[in-house]
Amino acid sequence: MFNIEEELKKLPSKPGVYIMHDKDNKIIYVGKAISLKNRVRQYFRKTNKTKRIQNMVSLIDHFEYIVTDNEAEALILECNLIKKNMPKFNVLLKDDKTYPYIKVNVKAEYPDVYITRRILNDGAKYFGPYANAGSAKEMIEFIKSKFKIRQCRSFKYKDRPCLNYHIKKCLAPCMGYISREEYMKQIDEIVDVLEGKTDKLLKQIAREMEEASQKMQYEKAAYLRDKIVAVERISEKQKVSNISENDIDVIGLAKSQTRVCIEIFFVRKSKMIGREHYFLDDLVDEEPKEILSSFIKQYYMDRPILPNKIMIREEIEDKQVLQEWLTNTAGRKVEIKTPQKGEKLRLVEMAENNAKITLENKEKDKNGVLLELKEVLKIDKLPRKIECYDISNLSGTNMVAGMCVMQDGVIKKNLSRRFKIKTVFGQDDPRCMKEVITRRLKHSIENPNGGFGKLPDVIFVDGGITQIRAALEAIAEVKQEYAKEQKQAENLTGREFNLQELNIPIFGMVKDDKHSTRALMNSNREELPISNTLFNLITNFQDAVHDTAIGYHKKLREKEVTKSALDEISGIGEVKKNALLKKFGSIKKIAEADVNEIITIKGINLDLAKKIKESLS
Repeated sequence: MFNIEEELKKLPSKPGVYIMHDKDNKIIYVGKAISLKNRVRQYFRKTNKTKRIQNMVSLIDHFEYIVTDNEAEALILECNLIKKNMPKFNVLLKDDKTYPYIKVNVKAEYPDVYITRRILNDGAKYFGPYANAGSAKEMIEFIKSKFKIRQCRSFKYKDRPCLNYHIKKCLAPCMGYISREEYMKQIDEIVDVLEGKTDKLLKQIAREMEEASQKMQYEKAAYLRDKIVAVERISEKQKVSNISENDIDVIGLAKSQTRVCIEIFFVRKSKMIGREHYFLDDLVDEEPKEILSSFIKQYYMDRPILPNKIMIREEIEDKQVLQEWLTNTAGRKVEIKTPQKGEKLRLVEMAENNAKITLENKEKDKNGVLLELKEVLKIDKLPRKIECYDISNLSGTNMVAGMCVMQDGVIKKNLSRRFKIKTVFGQDDPRCMKEVITRRLKHSIENPNGGFGKLPDVIFVDGGITQIRAALEAIAEVKQEYAKEQKQAENLTGREFNLQELNIPIFGMVKDDKHSTRALMNSNREELPISNTLFNLITNFQDAVHDTAIGYHKKLREKEVTKSALDEISGIGEVKKNALLKKFGSIKKIAEADVNEIITIKGINLDLAKKIKESLS
C-alpha cells in the first residue's frame, strides 16, 4: 500500500523528475525539480493551486521519481517522458508537424533548390522554417522563374536538352551549355535572396543590366530588369522591421475565458518568413510564465534548427537551464530574451496582438457554430456542454457504453468516460442506454464537484427514436426519484438539487446504410436539416464517441481472451502463466509440448507439468 505522507518524507533534496500516477497506474503528470523534496511536497500542502493542479492532485494514487545529476538532465528527461506518455495534466502540444525548409545542396556539382522537411548534416544550406508548405512553395516558384537553374532533381549528363531549356527556364548544365562557375553565380544570388541580403544583390544586377543595355543586349537587359523587380517585391513581402538581429523566434500569448493561444513569428535575417499559432485548453488560470516555460520545452525539443534568440514577454523561472539545454542542442549560443523597450518589445507586442486576434476569431467561429446549433435544435439556451453516448457489444457480450463531451464547440477527449453495463443481460441497446444515462445523471446530482461536472445542456445519443426514448425514460425516472425524495422530509439526505436542471433535450444522431451520419433527429422523429459545418462537427462527435465505446469493448474482449485455460489449473499463477505463454506462444502449443519442455520453465516441476498436459488435453 502506497502511503503518500510516508513517501514524501523519503524524498531526497536532489534534482530530478517526479512522475504522478492515478489508481490505474496511468501517468497523469510529469515535472522536474531542483529539489525533489521541496517541489513534490508543495502539491500536497494547503497552498494556492490552480484548478487544473487541484484536479490532478485529487487523482494521485502514488508517485515515483528519478534522481539526476543536475537540473539540465532533469529537463531533458522531463521532456522525453512527457512526449512518450502524454500525461493529461501537462501542457501538451497536439501537433507533430515538421516544418518545411528550403534546401540548397551547395556541395553538388550543379546544385538544385527544393523543399524538404528533413535536416541532414550534409553541408547543404537550409532556410526556414516556413510556417506552411504554401509559403515555401511560393518562394521556390519565384526562384525557379527568375533564376535559370536546373529543374530536375536527379542530375545527369544527356545527349539533348529537355523542354525547360527550350522554354528558357534552364540553361542546360546537363549539356555543358553553362560553366559551373557561371551556374554557381546564380546559386550565390539565390542564397543571398533567401538570407535577405538583397541590397548588394540588387546593385549587382543593376550594373549587369546597365552593361547589357550598353552592349545592346536588350533581351538580357529586360530579363535582368524583371529580376530586379521580382527581388524587390519578395524583399518587401518578407520584411517585418529593421530589427538588427538575425534568426529570432518571437512568442506572443493571449487568453480568453476558455483557452490560450500562442503565436510564433519566425524572423530570419531581419525578415519575417512565417508564423504559426497553437491553442491550449484548460490553462486559463495558469500563470503566463508557466505556460511559456512548458511550451518552449515541448516546442523546441525535436526542432532540427534552433533560432539564436527566443523573445517572450514574461521572465520564466527555469530560463537559465532552458538556455543551457537549447545551447547544447544547437551547438551554439541560444538565448531567451524578455525585451523591455524598443523595436524588440514592439515585435513581442505584435505577436501578442496577433495571438489575441487569432483567439477572438476562433471564439467568433465557435459562438457562430453554437448559435447555429441552438437554432437548428430549437432550444432555449446556447448548447455550451453537449454529451454524446454510444453502446457497443458483440452479440450481447461485453456490453459497454462510451460518453464524449463537446464543450463550447470543442470535443474534450479528456472528459470522455466509459461504462460497463451492469443491469442488462442479452442484446438490448435501448435498455443499456437507459442504464447509462441514469447512472450519469446521478453522478452529477450526488457529486456535483466530481469528475463528470455539471449536467449537460443537451444530450446526443447514437441512434434513432428508440435510443431517444430510452434516454427520456431515464431522465423521467431520475426526476421522479429525486422529486419523491425531496417531498419526504424525513428521508432527505441533505442534497439540494433543482429538478429543472434535468429538463435536458435529447437528440439522436441517425446513420445511413453505410454507417455514416445522416442527420439529427428530435423526440418527434423529425429529422433536422443541418449545414455542412454542423454536419462535419456532428460527424466528428459521433466518430469520437464510437471510438471510445469500441475501444473499451475491444479492451474487455482482449482481457477475456487472455483469461486462458491455464487460470483453471491450481499451482499456475500469473507469473508462471506469462512464462509459459512467452515460451510457447499459445495454449495450443503448450498442449502440444513435451513434459520435458514444460519443466524448463522456472517454478514448474514434473508433477505440475503433467497436470498442465492433462488439463489442456
